Amino acid sequence: MIRSAVNDLLGAFDKLVMDPVHGGIPLYRHEIQVIDHPLFQRLRNICQNDILSLVFPGATHSRFLHSVGVMHVGGRMFRAMIDAYLRERQLSDHTDLSLNQLDAIDYLTKVIRLGCLLHDSGHSSFSHQFTKARRIHELMAHPERFHSLWSGQNYTRYYAAPPDELEHEHYSVRVAHEVLSAIALDESGLAMEDVLGIMETTTVEPSPAFKQHALTFWSFIAGPDAANGVLDQKDVPAMVMDLLSSIVSGEIDADRADYMLRDGFHSSVTIGGFNLDHLLSNLRFGWDVDSPWLGLAITHKGLGALEDFVYSRHQMYRKVYAHKTALGFDWLLREAINEVLDDPDNFDRVDACLTNMADFADLTDSFFWEAFRKHARAHPHSYSKCIVDRVKLDHLDTRDNLSEGQIEAHCDYLAEALALNRGDVVTCSMRARFSNIQENFNGIKVLVRDPVTGLRSLKKITEVSEFFSKFSDGTITHFYHRPAILRG
Repeated sequence: MIRSAVNDLLGAFDKLVMDPVHGGIPLYRHEIQVIDHPLFQRLRNICQNDILSLVFPGATHSRFLHSVGVMHVGGRMFRAMIDAYLRERQLSDHTDLSLNQLDAIDYLTKVIRLGCLLHDSGHSSFSHQFTKARRIHELMAHPERFHSLWSGQNYTRYYAAPPDELEHEHYSVRVAHEVLSAIALDESGLAMEDVLGIMETTTVEPSPAFKQHALTFWSFIAGPDAANGVLDQKDVPAMVMDLLSSIVSGEIDADRADYMLRDGFHSSVTIGGFNLDHLLSNLRFGWDVDSPWLGLAITHKGLGALEDFVYSRHQMYRKVYAHKTALGFDWLLREAINEVLDDPDNFDRVDACLTNMADFADLTDSFFWEAFRKHARAHPHSYSKCIVDRVKLDHLDTRDNLSEGQIEAHCDYLAEALALNRGDVVTCSMRARFSNIQENFNGIKVLVRDPVTGLRSLKKITEVSEFFSKFSDGTITHFYHRPAILRG
């Protein structure tokens, strides 16, 4: 396996796929097998941004494209930090990098790539809007849903107890388990629990192979800090797993890096852009044996790239995801989903798809588009008709950071001032969660060099940059008038 690891690190990939955002993306054989599985192929038929294409016509890209892109970015992030380590310690021209260290780097890289590839595999029709629909939320909250989903499988490897309510992340774990079980992952030298362990919602005991590779990696990265014995070796695998998890899902993660670039590209807007190469070239491994902590650090000169990353995300939320027409269509979409689920046949089919993996592959956007068209033909004054014929809500006003009471009061005001039926004034809100930026980004340390000694130390990011203190949670609320075909 070590010889295979060396070959893979040198670029011995099995296939190259072309991506409009990242260019050529190389794939290992086991990744090709994952991608070819029907449960992953279904992501071709799920739009990344629900029905955002009704506003930004180019935004028809799929969860499939995004997932492959996240895998590519996640692998690049980890390798970029390894490369920076080698450059800074001038190991590249020496033989200090052992075969065991190469094997550990290869193993962890492949685990990251698979975790990233499968991180969104549990998304259903229309991505996030699906679970926000009232009827779907009721289905997923059924107390026996989790047990039915894992029938015949041992979920205790990943969950100490069943979750109170299912989210798409739980389905991603279930899909990952199903797909990885089908491809004989152990032939690639990888353990399934290590991949699922870095995905959201799970708590996993790493495999013996992961534990050994984690110790090798820690010794390689931390050097004297690893050798001084301050940190108990049994704590190292969990620290390394947390590090890998932060690359899959964290404040600076492969998921956000890909979707901002991809959504901006396909929406033909420039506000989602940032320099990924510059950001990756300034990422480093950071650690503190006293905490203990192992995570992402960024060089002082890389703060500008990180600030661009955060600001781009903030602007994408405000200008694209929370666009007044886009949020209006999201409201109509959720009501249309509720509407077609009043049909017992549709309800039973979705119920079956959410219950077992044999049917889950059928749960795509196409299922609901056909249901919308059928319902619209029979009911011309319906939410489905609005979606099929792109009938917009009439936008009245937009306000920021209103309480529920203030929203109701403003609806009353608009109805009275504009002589509208109060029941025809509706609202749609999007909450952009940025208040945690300071807290979460304090988990990402800044490497600061002392001008006298030349030694580097880790500082909290808010001690070095005031930029991140400018962000707070914000709720954008749009007010609409129902279109004529929905009025009584």
